[in-house]
Amino acid sequence: MTSALRHHCLRTLGAGALSVALLSGGTTGALAASPSPSTMASITVKADKTEVKAGDTVTFTGRTKGLKVGSPLVLQHEKSGKWTPLRATAKVKKGSSYALIAKLNTKGAEHLRIAGVSGSEKVYSPTVTVKVK
Repeated sequence: MTSALRHHCLRTLGAGALSVALLSGGTTGALAASPSPSTMASITVKADKTEVKAGDTVTFTGRTKGLKVGSPLVLQHEKSGKWTPLRATAKVKKGSSYALIAKLNTKGAEHLRIAGVSGSEKVYSPTVTVKVK
């Protein structure tokens, strides 16, 4: 019982201290409470073409940070406001790079991103747009 009460008090105290820091310290408190950018995982992406005919392939390349060599990556596209995986995958190579080739068949503007996992954290690249004619 004492342990549970101590845990509750410490959690309440921590939340209160964070709130005070955010309210009085501005960004100083917010930066102190967030993880360091150097420890966060990330993925970059670049499409070799921004406009293709339906059925043509596009090569996506980039680098990762914080993902292990051999980690799986998948290409996703936005459809009706939801991100769904396509049948295009790759693995992180030595040097933290990757290359992924995908055939795009749906006409229109395709909003695409690369997704991966670092530990329990899901990681996404910025979105790229490819016009499919």
